[in-house]
Amino acid sequence: MGADNAAAQQVSAPPLRPLPLKSRLAGNPAQPPKYSVRIRNAAGQEVVAADPRATRALVALMDVHAVVGGAACHWGGPAAFAEINAAVHALLFADASRPWHEAFHYVNDAGHAENGVYALRANYGFDHLTFTDLRGFRSISSKLTGHGESHLNPEGVLLSNGPLSSAVGQAQGLAMADRTAGNDRVTLLVVSDGASMEGEAKEAFAAIPGLAAKGRVNPFVLILSDNDTKLSGRITKDAFSMQPSFEAMDDLGWRVVRVSDGHHLQSVYSALEKAVTDAKADPSRPVCLWVKTIKGYGIKSTAENSAGGHGFPLANGEKIPDWITELYQGDTAPSEFVSWAAELRGDWEKKEAAKKAKAASLPAPATSAPAAPRKDKVQAGLAKAAIRAAVDGYPVFSISSDVQGSTGISPFQKTFPERFVEVGIAEANMVSVGAGYSKLGFIPIVDTFGQFGVTKGNLPLTMAALSQAPVIALFSHVGFQDAADGASHQATTYFAAVSAIPHTVVIAPSCSDEAEALMYEAIRRQADDRKAGRDGESYVFFVGRENYPIHWVDGATYPWGKCQVLREGSDVVLVGTGVLLNKAIEAGQILASKGIQATVINHPFVNRPDIDTFANAVRRCQGRLVTIEDHQTVGGMGAQLSHALSLAGVAHRLKSLGIQGEFGQSAYLAEQLYEKHGLTATAMAEAARSLIQG
Repeated sequence: MGADNAAAQQVSAPPLRPLPLKSRLAGNPAQPPKYSVRIRNAAGQEVVAADPRATRALVALMDVHAVVGGAACHWGGPAAFAEINAAVHALLFADASRPWHEAFHYVNDAGHAENGVYALRANYGFDHLTFTDLRGFRSISSKLTGHGESHLNPEGVLLSNGPLSSAVGQAQGLAMADRTAGNDRVTLLVVSDGASMEGEAKEAFAAIPGLAAKGRVNPFVLILSDNDTKLSGRITKDAFSMQPSFEAMDDLGWRVVRVSDGHHLQSVYSALEKAVTDAKADPSRPVCLWVKTIKGYGIKSTAENSAGGHGFPLANGEKIPDWITELYQGDTAPSEFVSWAAELRGDWEKKEAAKKAKAASLPAPATSAPAAPRKDKVQAGLAKAAIRAAVDGYPVFSISSDVQGSTGISPFQKTFPERFVEVGIAEANMVSVGAGYSKLGFIPIVDTFGQFGVTKGNLPLTMAALSQAPVIALFSHVGFQDAADGASHQATTYFAAVSAIPHTVVIAPSCSDEAEALMYEAIRRQADDRKAGRDGESYVFFVGRENYPIHWVDGATYPWGKCQVLREGSDVVLVGTGVLLNKAIEAGQILASKGIQATVINHPFVNRPDIDTFANAVRRCQGRLVTIEDHQTVGGMGAQLSHALSLAGVAHRLKSLGIQGEFGQSAYLAEQLYEKHGLTATAMAEAARSLIQG
């Protein structure tokens, strides 16, 4: 790479001014919060702030509605941030003489705490938000998505969040752009200690004070919630202490202010007010408020839980009245919260009574009734294979980044506790560490959610292949399977993101048995390649989160590199992969009921299609081909299969069912998103009929 010796052109241009974009954020609320507390500012004047107890109560109530609908929710994060966000919003809305968003940028990077922001703002009536609106949280009909998403809620969300630290660098960009434009505005960034483990956060933590010292950044205040807790447990116990990193913030150029009790609202507000004053007085030195908090604060059982009650521990409305009582710590809770909790408890009681009545009315089951097909999560097979391979002597080693309980690899780690390490919430680092283990002769398995694996892990996967250090990746919750968390967590480009990486095989198993067979073979093949002196290939397994039959065909085998023909026909070829294979199977049954015979194929090797089998099937069906996938149609399985067939000279007409260039959104169930985007067995059967009718 040579030096830049290009000469500057002697031209003139108009003064640099940004486009006159109108903010879509809602304005200042028209009234103070309905449930409030009084604190004082530095001048001794009274300030009205939202009552953190009301925020926690509303989070608990809205979460019950979501979990009853079928969605996962978060409690620990918003409970920890309640005082921080109460203080922030009291400051945001203190000056009624100008829109709050002209004076401040508010950026919440803690996506798991976004429901706490919704709850707090409903207390204010911000953007006409009501307590009734909170009942729709995470549903497909609500803009109150699992994490803050500006494409669905631009009135309330400036920057979308979700993947930890994704908003930190963007907040840096906001403050720098304000400086360039000459705007009088302070950026307030709320971030968690878990997010601070991510590479993007560490880069911005260094860049913000570094560039501020050069006069390139507007006043900036970082509010860091430190409770030493992540999704799966305590950060220090499971990974490593973050305290040295936070202590080094001063050396990086931050003015660090410690707040020892993040649940004493007056202390938090006073520290925040002074931080803003100091940052405005000297923008060259941004301020970091290092706030000690307790994840799950307000409920004794969650505050003491090793993961701080990260998810919502109540599966229904049975115990929510007790929670409301406990949250108010001996004071009388607002009557509407008590009534709301009683309503949820009553709904639970009615459902329980209905279940018992139905069970009592049913006749005794016939002894000859066929057993229901066994089901399991697809990733269960991956863990079984890893355990079996280790027992057989393969040097399998697991490297995780906090979500091993969700990805399904934890049974391996519990079976072989000396054969895994957690690197903290740092997916890119996880993959690179895996490459290091590979280089020394181990068979590394890395795991995380699909969205984080293909975004934060893409360059490390590329570099692993380039360094002849192949890894095996287990990336779960792909596509719309992570329905409730919304678009930020929904990996809908996962095939496209990694299929073109050289020496990388992309595999989407559709059942537990298939996953077990292919994972074991991947481990064996990688070991054989490395022992023979060959570079070997990386294997990336993409799986969902829901339960499926453990196999689709009795006695099925899963030869490496081959697709699986589940049904023979001569009219049309239906191809499914991974989590939507069942739709192709059902579509074949629908067509058969109408006298149309389809060949139904399971296609697990997405970027290495079994072209011989596909070519024969497509030719036998007069070139008619329909694919379905939980992925964008651009760069997806259907596009790759069609391209491979074209290169092989196989003429065909294609109907490709997938996501048509749109982001997803929160929904209680993935099936609701499949229906919205036309990813159903009925739609696939109709596509096949349209091809046949020509």
